[in-house]
Amino acid sequence: MHSCRFLRVPLFQPNALCFFSQTPHLLSVKPISSIPVRNFSSQMGSSPSSSSSKLLFRQLFEKDSSTYTYLLADVSHPDKPALLIDPVDKTVDRDLNLVRELGLKLVYAMNTHVHADHVTGTGLIKNKFPGAKSVISRASGSKADVLIEPGDRISFGDLFLEVRATPGHTSGCVTYVTGDEPDQPYPRMAFTGDALLIRGCGRTDFQGGSSKQLYESVHSQIFTLPKDTLIYPAHDYKGFSVSTVGEEMTYNPRLTKDLEEFKKIMENLNLAYPKMMDIAVPANLVCGLQDPAC
Repeated sequence: MHSCRFLRVPLFQPNALCFFSQTPHLLSVKPISSIPVRNFSSQMGSSPSSSSSKLLFRQLFEKDSSTYTYLLADVSHPDKPALLIDPVDKTVDRDLNLVRELGLKLVYAMNTHVHADHVTGTGLIKNKFPGAKSVISRASGSKADVLIEPGDRISFGDLFLEVRATPGHTSGCVTYVTGDEPDQPYPRMAFTGDALLIRGCGRTDFQGGSSKQLYESVHSQIFTLPKDTLIYPAHDYKGFSVSTVGEEMTYNPRLTKDLEEFKKIMENLNLAYPKMMDIAVPANLVCGLQDPAC
């Protein structure tokens, strides 16, 4: 795991060059505005600011686990730096071929949490695309090149993602949100992992899950975003591809209830044990490869 100098900067300072510290992660959910910011930069030169059209975005799907992988890139930057969110091992070749076809430079392969239903593609990506760094939350307990905490920024070119802690499905879940500045994409985009699904949410009965914590995470960290913020989850099982904060605040059949009713709903889901869990979780704790030096 790489290390580098720790730097705290004001919330809306332009991109700085820093990575992560060794300070313990706090599991309590805090408003994003109250958390110091650390910038994770791809260390490429800056380019002139432009409109949100600088963002290249692709939503990719893996059918066996019903997983969405997201490709984002700053195509206004000379190097076209890119990142992948929640890659799956089975579709790594497809994803990397797309990166190459579009002339992008992959700098980060990121996970929203330690998945239990598929093996992450981050380890394979690091082997096939030297220079790409793996990213996951410090609270996940997983190994990665970059361990993120609430309030951190992941920069790729002149674009960035904010890190919001959204535990409850697992103790290490985070949501990645596009930046809130004039030169960032509009409407904003939230990559919610399993914390918030379209008209649903992730289960809370294993991996340190907590119905109360998930409810509070979604309401404090996602439902406080602008209502036109686009919701992109890690999975969908009904054919949906995108929602908005406003839609989920109105129509989500679980998270529109009060906390006590939500807890009862989650306690009575009676879901089967995840068929891939015993394979996926140990692998995903080491970037998807059985290699402690991932």
